[in-house]
Amino acid sequence: MTKPAPKSTAALIASLAETERGAFLDGLSANALAGMPWLWNLWAHPKHQIEPAGDWQTWVILGGRGAGKTRAGAEWIRAQVEGAMPLEAGRSRRVALVGETIDQVRAVMVEGDSGLLAISPPDRRPELKISQKRLIWPNGAEAMLVSAANPEALRGPQFDCAWADELAKWTKCREAWDMLQFCLRLGERPRQVVTTTPRDNEVLIEIMGDARSVVTHAGTQVNRANLAPGFFDRLKGKYGGTTRGRQELDGELVRGREGALWTPAMIDAARVREAPELDRIVVAVDPPVTSGPNADECGIVVAGVSRKGEPSEWEVYVLADFSVAGHSPLAWAGVAAEAYRDFQADRLVAEVNQGGDLVESVVRAVDQQISYRAVRATRGKRLRAEPVAALYEQGRVRHVGGFPELETQMCRFVAVNSGGIKSPDRLDALVWALTDLMLDGAGQGMPRVRKL
Repeated sequence: MTKPAPKSTAALIASLAETERGAFLDGLSANALAGMPWLWNLWAHPKHQIEPAGDWQTWVILGGRGAGKTRAGAEWIRAQVEGAMPLEAGRSRRVALVGETIDQVRAVMVEGDSGLLAISPPDRRPELKISQKRLIWPNGAEAMLVSAANPEALRGPQFDCAWADELAKWTKCREAWDMLQFCLRLGERPRQVVTTTPRDNEVLIEIMGDARSVVTHAGTQVNRANLAPGFFDRLKGKYGGTTRGRQELDGELVRGREGALWTPAMIDAARVREAPELDRIVVAVDPPVTSGPNADECGIVVAGVSRKGEPSEWEVYVLADFSVAGHSPLAWAGVAAEAYRDFQADRLVAEVNQGGDLVESVVRAVDQQISYRAVRATRGKRLRAEPVAALYEQGRVRHVGGFPELETQMCRFVAVNSGGIKSPDRLDALVWALTDLMLDGAGQGMPRVRKL
């Protein structure tokens, strides 16, 4: 059972009965009421906007568009520089504000609706000195505005904290990030926050994987109450299930690799909402080598072919990904058999390089009536995948909806011995399904037409 998302203190107060809420607010002093808008911990979403506990150096806030990551970054900087009173020193005195360009730093991080000027109380609001590229607080703390497009500007300054905004978009990301790290050398515990919509950026991935980093994450939906009415629903309707939607709305890091056979754009171009009448449907299975709770993933993919027109015009539709991990042979065979029945498939295709005849025995143990075909890999994974990737390039493959885990494997697959993913089980199952439907003459029977 999925646990409900934690609520902010303000949301909990709002959820009280009207009489209870009124009694609570009436009990506050005039100063307390006046200060409430500036108490960030009262309003922040605890899932991704409150500073995490622990001895971290970098806090990465991944978020969809409008998820509130800019506000979280600005509030964190405010918490570092402010003292208990307006003129008292805070934990940090020298701050780096680094964005894609100087204009972006000013427009978003400083002067934006969620920027440092807007979120600061009047008696603690900093002054922007744009000619000096400086932001100066009443207590003497200073922030330097820096463009990531000019990493050399970070040669010389030194800081005790930093905010890097939209790092995944930086054109000189490696150089700017490395130079910023050399600058974080003041104070006992220099720290930095990164706020960004995720992209397949190697620097971002390295930062997230660093043992000194902590990552929080949220999609646009968590902040929809503060967005224009209909904004989220409109974009979700247009981009839901697409790679762009997963990245820009769900705040998900969608990874690809240089030299991969598939790209996110290629897969998005193949996406449709429904399949037409199909002439043949198969369930393809890539069985795991191991079994039990720690077993590898078992790839289970359902696909069908529409044979309208000449063979060169046939199209194949990826219908479902039922891949499972940590299942016993009987369990994954049961999932495959259920998919076979639910989709009225014509054949179950299974790779038998590792399991041999035992694979068919397991399948027959759960359903003796399944039309079964064993396939054996005689070539490497990339050589088997290349003809299938060519079908995508020709526009002859469609994805009915989105399959995030499968599509991530596709976009990351280069080759096992050249930095690709170790065991692309879902991808292997996809390759076997499309090979049977479109590339292998042994699978070209002509059973009845059915409507899904």
